[in-house]
Amino acid sequence: MTAAGHRLGRSGEALAAEWYLGKGYDVLARNWRCAEGELDLVVARGPLVVFSEVKARTTDRFGTPAEAVTPAKQARIRRLAARWMAEAGPRRGRAVRFDVAAVSAGRVEVLEGAF
Repeated sequence: MTAAGHRLGRSGEALAAEWYLGKGYDVLARNWRCAEGELDLVVARGPLVVFSEVKARTTDRFGTPAEAVTPAKQARIRRLAARWMAEAGPRRGRAVRFDVAAVSAGRVEVLEGAF
């Protein structure tokens, strides 16, 4: 990834985190990493834990941000989420949701329960 792409991604993640905070969620993890990959955002509100994949784009030239979350990427996020939950321990919620936070032109659109 280029330096500009890295900055765009971090900026998008910050905007998405702000969106969740504004909706009453707590941010539990940002850029959580393990050997198998990375989770962009893990947030919670009450018993609900949300794993949010953040996709930031400057244009829709190569598709919308949400379209970049392919079935293979969804499967990897689910595996990483299971690992995060196992490492976080039983105190971390009972319900799980997978969102896609699409960031374009500084605007955040969160697709709740996207997959």
